[in-house]
Amino acid sequence: MIILKIVAQELLAALKEKLLGFRVFILCLTLSVAGIGTIGSLRGAIEEGLDRNGQLFLGGDAEIELAYRAVTEIEKEWILANSSAFSKIIDFRSMAVSSATEKRVLTQVKAVDGSYPLVGEVVLSNGLSLTQALAGKNGLPGIVVAPGLLQRLELTLGQKIKLGTQDFVVTATLLNEPDSFGNFNFGPRSIVFEKDIYKSGLLAPGTLFSTQYRLMLQNVENLENLKKKFEIDWATAGAKWKDARNASPGAARAIERLSSFLVLIGLSGLVVGGIGISAAVHAFVSKKTRNIAILKTIGATPRQIFWIYSIQIGVFTLGAIILGLCVAIFAPFIVKLFLPNDLKVLAVIAIYPTILIESAIYGVLATAIFSIWPLARTEDIRPSRLLHGANSNTWPSYIYLAVLLILIILALFTAIQFSGSALLTLWLLGGILVVLFFLACTARIFQFFLKQVVKSSLLNGRIALRAAISAISSRSEPVGPVVMGIGLGLTVLATVGQIDSNLRNSIVNSIPERAPSFFFIDIQPDQLAEFNSKLAATDAVDRVETAPMLRGLITHINGRPADEVADDHWVLRGDRGISYAEKMPEKTILTAGKWWPEHYIGPTQISFAAEEAEEIGIGLGDGLTLNILGRNITGTITSLREVDWSNADMGFVVVLNAQALRGAPHSHIATVYAQENAEISLLNDLGETFPNVTGIQIREAVLLVSEIVSSIASAAFIGAITTLLTGVLILIGASSSNNMQRAYEAAVLKALGATHREILFSFVMRSFMVGSLAASVALGFGLIGSWAAFNFIFESKFEIIWGNAVVILVGGIVANLATGVLFAIRQLSRSTANELRHLD
Repeated sequence: MIILKIVAQELLAALKEKLLGFRVFILCLTLSVAGIGTIGSLRGAIEEGLDRNGQLFLGGDAEIELAYRAVTEIEKEWILANSSAFSKIIDFRSMAVSSATEKRVLTQVKAVDGSYPLVGEVVLSNGLSLTQALAGKNGLPGIVVAPGLLQRLELTLGQKIKLGTQDFVVTATLLNEPDSFGNFNFGPRSIVFEKDIYKSGLLAPGTLFSTQYRLMLQNVENLENLKKKFEIDWATAGAKWKDARNASPGAARAIERLSSFLVLIGLSGLVVGGIGISAAVHAFVSKKTRNIAILKTIGATPRQIFWIYSIQIGVFTLGAIILGLCVAIFAPFIVKLFLPNDLKVLAVIAIYPTILIESAIYGVLATAIFSIWPLARTEDIRPSRLLHGANSNTWPSYIYLAVLLILIILALFTAIQFSGSALLTLWLLGGILVVLFFLACTARIFQFFLKQVVKSSLLNGRIALRAAISAISSRSEPVGPVVMGIGLGLTVLATVGQIDSNLRNSIVNSIPERAPSFFFIDIQPDQLAEFNSKLAATDAVDRVETAPMLRGLITHINGRPADEVADDHWVLRGDRGISYAEKMPEKTILTAGKWWPEHYIGPTQISFAAEEAEEIGIGLGDGLTLNILGRNITGTITSLREVDWSNADMGFVVVLNAQALRGAPHSHIATVYAQENAEISLLNDLGETFPNVTGIQIREAVLLVSEIVSSIASAAFIGAITTLLTGVLILIGASSSNNMQRAYEAAVLKALGATHREILFSFVMRSFMVGSLAASVALGFGLIGSWAAFNFIFESKFEIIWGNAVVILVGGIVANLATGVLFAIRQLSRSTANELRHLD
């Protein structure tokens, strides 16, 4: 009871002092818990959105997708037998041509039947239903387009758009497309009736299009059984299955990667907050030395003293965690306003108790781990040392070290459990600990070096500079916590900044100096000669490269299902571009094996991309089964090739000998190198001659990808700034805890004849040096971290973005200077006599 009574008295005294000494502790812990909780709540909101709206995003309970073809009668009977309703959709890219201006814009066309949409509602600008809008008027079929397409074509409602050889009248603009989430489109959406698109000439044999059959089921609980039945009955059809449980796998993968990146930021913020907690508890215990001494002299045991102050820390911990959880509950509602539109629609913002409990556990563990050391060190300190105000440099007893180790192991297992990835968590925490270790060592080495400078004659006659360097080299100066706190925050910010800038640069600069201006797709075999002749006669065209193009699935590797051999590799994730060649194309570089002879007839031979083969774990002599247009083709890998995806040129993972695909309906693709000022006229000219051919402008595609990267990077950047803010709080706490010491130093310097300017210079110099140290080391680790990420994860060339680096460096120095100067100015106004009178 006596312990609780003392605790109550201490807490009342702290409240009377308006939590002086605990403000930084509370802010650091609140920010850490709020950060973890907000990130977790957003992740939970997005995952809940995917689970809850899977049927809406997919457009049904299940989907069967085919490349280049519709279902056969037998396949249609299967769909009818296993669904209560279905809808057919044909999806492809085409050029939309304005009837008024002759402008041409790439559009993603969705041709639908009368049953679309099975789930959700298509919302149009003028309130019409989709059926009414697509019915058209004045004898022309209707088309519904995204507002962006109408703007780029400079059209208004009621005017005409041509797709292929068919005119459509624009009857409405598209405000909401229920099944659009997670779909990456190179152009704005347009919707027409399926029956009308057949008149356009855009679906000739070999044209690149996909057919999707959306199914509604009478019993959704049978999804897994139906999927297994599909895998057996459609084994040789080359069809892909999706259902509402994983409606948008691409979006789910992107969100998972973003979540992993945010885990790094969350854990970093927690560790930075922990450093702030440790510094605040250390300052708290130092201020209570007289109280502790008195308690020991009247018979209090070391264990009682430990619990007296541990309970106080626990009370403030509880308050900070509750405050942090309140922020974590409301913050996602605000953050949602700044999310990309797709994520705004997806995220189901709500209170997720499990995630809040997870955040609270992190907060408790962080406080316990970072508080136990400064609290435990009071146990073995003699009252005589405490009364003289000396600090203890002894280590805590073994029991506390054992408890600390147990807490760290518990925190590690907790982080692994909550993150869902042991390897990711271990790598991230390992990296954070390495950075902290080097930051701490750097701070110690820096202090040791400055101590030698103070002992030398270099600073003779420079009172202000000597005072600054002497103060930094003192063990009482919290250089370590400041360098670790602000340093880790800046390291995360520098890493995120460099990765973000390099990603944007690599995308924007991925167009080489002599990259193709266009990709043209859907060139029919009987159009190829005329297409090449027309371009050859155009002076503005420098070079044209063409290749036959089909799409197919790799279904088996050496007789085993492909996903069992290399699960989730991008080459096996969906249908891929496949080509054939009679003889080895120019510029082909073989890394292994031999190319088949010209006019080869025999068992199917395959040339595979070397890098992708290594990633999948296949090589020469391995067998692949490809499904192309519902037909299985099995061949052997006889050569491996270099494929450079960075030069914007044509590249195929799989190339077969020509005989293997003889008779298969297909089209050709072309890359066209043209002078930039002639690109638009060239596109219009080719569009008039070949209305079924679609041209994709490389620069527009690159800018679209860059926008997507920007939206993802901005979310990570906000999280990194939150981590840095916690580091700034540590700076404020360190400056505040050293307030009295700086007041004494200012008084002594005044007594020695130093001017206000010299004293301020002394304080500014120490802040500048510590800030420069933290920022420089952080920048170094940020560059190392981003280089490692780019080389080993993105496998791209890394380049230091100096503008970003300078901002990080200057930002760290300015943050430290601002807090240092703020507290220094306050000391200059104090009376010298009063400060010296109170000096022990």
